[in-house]
Amino acid sequence: MAQQPRKAANLSLDEGLVSQARELQINISRAAEDGIAKAIKAERERLWRIENAEAIRLENEYVEKHGLPFAKYRQF
Repeated sequence: MAQQPRKAANLSLDEGLVSQARELQINISRAAEDGIAKAIKAERERLWRIENAEAIRLENEYVEKHGLPFAKYRQF
């Protein structure tokens, strides 16, 4: 996997967390980057669910009323 260009950023972090991370030899920059990436993913998923709530609701209603399409062909 190719490395993405990196950008320096100043962060204010809890002093205790920084101390513990250093004791455990955790790369603080990578840990922060991982946390930010997870937060971005979670927020995009949350927004997607909001944007598609009506379609999801309608699909669920259809399945409740008519059952799963092609259910008679399922082998499980």
